[in-house]
Amino acid sequence: MPVYNLKVNGQSHTVEADQDTPLLWVLRDHLDMVGTKFGCGIGQCGACTIHVDGSATRSCLLQVSMVEDMEITTIEGLSDDASHPVQQAWKEVDVPQCGYCQAGQMMSAAAFLSQNSNPNKSEIRDAMSGNICRCASYNRIEKAVEVAASKLS
Repeated sequence: MPVYNLKVNGQSHTVEADQDTPLLWVLRDHLDMVGTKFGCGIGQCGACTIHVDGSATRSCLLQVSMVEDMEITTIEGLSDDASHPVQQAWKEVDVPQCGYCQAGQMMSAAAFLSQNSNPNKSEIRDAMSGNICRCASYNRIEKAVEVAASKLS
C-alpha cells in the first residue's frame, strides 16, 4: 500500500492508504481528526470542507494521492484555542443547532473572509450557498460571517 506524506494543521504526517482513498477518510480514520464530517460523499453538502493551500475544498472529493506536499487545514487547525474570528463569531451569535455542518460552514467562511474581509450580505449569501444546514440556521450563519468580518477589519 502506498505511503503519503501529508502536512495537516502545520504538522507532518505519514499515512499508508490506497491512492484513491478520499482525504476525508484519511483525516478521520488515520489521523483521528474527526471535526471534518461526512455528509453526502459527493461534494454537495459542504460538511467535509477543509482548506487546501488556503482554499475551501471538499475533502470527500480529494484522493489522498492528490494532496501530498499541500497545506491542509482542518477545523482542528483553524486555531489552537478557538480564537479565530470565525470561531468567536459562531460562539457569539450562537449559530449551531445540531452542529453537524458547522465545521464545514466555518471553514468555508474563513476561506471566504481571507479573500473578502468586508463583504456585503449578498456576497456572504453567495459564498456560503454551497454549504447545507439541515437545521436551517442560515440567518445565524450569515450574521456570524458579518460579525467575523467586523473582527477582521
